[in-house]
Order: sequence, then structure tokens, then C-alpha cells
Amino acid sequence: MKNIEVKILNPDVIAESEKMMVCAARLTQRGHQINNMDDFLALYDQSYTQKTVKNMSQLPHPTIQKFSTINAAIVGASRRLLAQITRHQNEVKFMSASLQYSDYSDDAAFVVPYEIMEQPALVKTMYLNSCKQAMQDYKAAIELGVDHDAAGYLMPHGLRNILIMSATPYQLKHMIGQRVCRRNTKETRYVMLRIWEALQATGSHMFAPTTTGAFCARDKCQEGGFCCGKPIPTSFTPDMIIEQDFPLMVKDAMSCG
Repeated sequence: MKNIEVKILNPDVIAESEKMMVCAARLTQRGHQINNMDDFLALYDQSYTQKTVKNMSQLPHPTIQKFSTINAAIVGASRRLLAQITRHQNEVKFMSASLQYSDYSDDAAFVVPYEIMEQPALVKTMYLNSCKQAMQDYKAAIELGVDHDAAGYLMPHGLRNILIMSATPYQLKHMIGQRVCRRNTKETRYVMLRIWEALQATGSHMFAPTTTGAFCARDKCQEGGFCCGKPIPTSFTPDMIIEQDFPLMVKDAMSCG
């Protein structure tokens, strides 16, 4: 997992998301004051503070957070992540590298799951050998005339992938709330924590810990009988969660610094 990278591709849109959110919220209360387009544009351009953004983000009116889309790139995560994250379909779109058009015969790389990173080196070697054998079978199938799409069924879940994700601020916050929960696959948790970290780095209070994060940190666990019993503290930022739950990733980053 150490080679997974994420990046917000259009960070400038976050300021526009804030502006639209505040404008939409104010519009509901000041419709009687708007008599023409100039009146509306004055409302649209009215200044606001990050405290206002924080307060608006906590309102039980999610529609005001749906007037823009934020694009993120995820490089190096596995196709296992792809299978999980694409279950989110409301207000979110995905584009992934294609097994039909891409030929991985000589260019395959694999994610080592965090749980295997924690095991002795022998376990990691066994895992990677299994992935490499699958890719040898994939290459052999193509050489025998099997098309890339059909040969793709031989691909291991650990194959590294490139994914573009586009979602509204509200849906991103929902995905973060659901996917940084400890009930998820660790790779999925790590990727969503990194995305949250990148969003928070923009300085917007839309994604502050008080308005974004695991459900258990903001309200209560939604897993019922499957609750892990270890709620994430409300004050924890994504980097603090990574440091606590993924110490090997932190150690690796420090050794590369």
C-alpha cells in the first residue's frame, strides 16, 4: 500500500462549492428580497467566513452541498478497492483503467495489503508469487489468442489500478464517513483517509473533523451488532487516524523523507 497516491485535481472548485452552499442557504431565507438578477448576484457575491461554512455544513439540508463536483485521482490502489468504492453511485462517477484496452503483460504491479505488510516476509513473498503466477497465466492466455478482456478474469485483485472519482462535496463526506470506519478493508480506509486529508489541506471547513469523518466520531456507529467497539475520537484529523491505525505507513514515509 505504500505506493498509493491521491490528489484533488480541481481544488479551486472547493471555494466555489462553499460559495454555492452559502448562497443556496441564504436564498431560502431571503427570497422576498430578490426582485431581479442584480439582487440575486449581490446575494451570490456576498462575503462569508469559514465559520459560516462550518455552520452551513452542519445543517440538515444536504442539497446545499450538491452544486459542484470535486475530482480526485487515485493512483496505485488495487482492483479490490475499485470493486468496493464503485458501489457508491449517488452523485458520484468513476473512470478506471480498462482491462479490455490495457495490456498488463509486462507492466503489472501489485498492492501489498496492510495485513500482509504486518506479517513475516515469507507471507509477503507467498502473496507476491501468487500474483506473479496469475500474471504469467494472463500473458500466456493472450499469447494463445485470448483477448485482453477475457484474459482479465485471470487478474488478481491486488493488481494496481488508476482511478478517477468525481463527486459532490456532500457525497464525498458521506463516503468518507462510511469508508474510514474500521469495519472497512484497510486499503479502502487508507485511501479515503488520504482523500479526506487532501480535502482538508485546502483549508475549507466543509471537510473539518467537526463536519466530516467516521460516523462514530460525529454521531454514533451505524454498524449495529457489527460495531468494532473502538470509536474514533471526534478531534482526530485524518493524519492522526493514519498515524494511529497505520503505523507502518507512517514509518515508511519517515524513512523516505
